Amino acid sequence: MARASKREEIAQAALEQFRTRGFNATGISDITSAAGAPKGSFYNHFASKEASALEALDRYAAGLRFDMLDTAGRPPLERLRAHFEFMGSDTLDSGFVRGCLVGNFGAEVADHSEEIRSAVQRGFRQWASHIERVLAEAQESGAVSASLDVPATALFILSAWEGALIAARADKSSAPVDAFFHTVFGVVLR
Repeated sequence: MARASKREEIAQAALEQFRTRGFNATGISDITSAAGAPKGSFYNHFASKEASALEALDRYAAGLRFDMLDTAGRPPLERLRAHFEFMGSDTLDSGFVRGCLVGNFGAEVADHSEEIRSAVQRGFRQWASHIERVLAEAQESGAVSASLDVPATALFILSAWEGALIAARADKSSAPVDAFFHTVFGVVLR
């Protein structure tokens, strides 16, 4: 009788390990141990740690809840704020142990892996395009200034968010996230 595949468990464990420990500090044995799988089974499903990291990025992106940004029925700036509140809750609820996997890989691995750098770049572009659509809708409704440079502001918001998460993890404090919300929603988009 054939053994059941452990691919799903390994892929999910890789996502969790990369989010908590980072790429470089995570070994294959950490992933397989967390998945409850023999170390050799990793290579039955992934050609390399880098390949599992690419899948982890895809899985992470699927949980970013872009639907919160795109679903009509709430004012655009409320949707934008709710999206970032959702994103921040994971970092805050984890005791500042986990940040954004896209940003973490961008800082840790992008200079060493062209495939991961490209995946991070695509992830940021996709996220920025969702933010741009929300800002354009807010601009059309008069909720933000007609002179707002929507693409530049979307990039700024995303960059500020990533920086706030890094600072929150370093400080073990919500102060950087609070400053993000105050500055973005109380000053920039006011």
